[in-house]
Amino acid sequence: MDRKKELKQLYKEAEIPAGVYQIKNTSNQKVFIGSSMNLNGMNGQRFQLEMGSHRNKKLQQEWQEFGAEAFVFEVLETLKKKEEGYFDARGVLKKLEAKWLDQLQPFGDRGYNEQKLKPGDR
Repeated sequence: MDRKKELKQLYKEAEIPAGVYQIKNTSNQKVFIGSSMNLNGMNGQRFQLEMGSHRNKKLQQEWQEFGAEAFVFEVLETLKKKEEGYFDARGVLKKLEAKWLDQLQPFGDRGYNEQKLKPGDR
């Protein structure tokens, strides 16, 4: 019984990696950039695609067209958490994702993300 408690405690203390990932179509080189507070849960993205229920319709359509074997899932950057004091992990993660969106420009013919308008860009 002690072993079970010990395993539960280890699970609770395990650090869950957060970061930015990409889903890349190796047939046409298009990418989808996303972020997650739990990179271990990236399989959830694959599951949604396999079930036909991914929120990104263009990505879902090409998943159906090209097949699962045409896509790779990669972690682009892991969030480095600050050890002391207040740390806005979600805020920092949004900035990391924005950095990768800016760098890779996965919009239109290059990817599956939708370009968000900045204030004053109308």
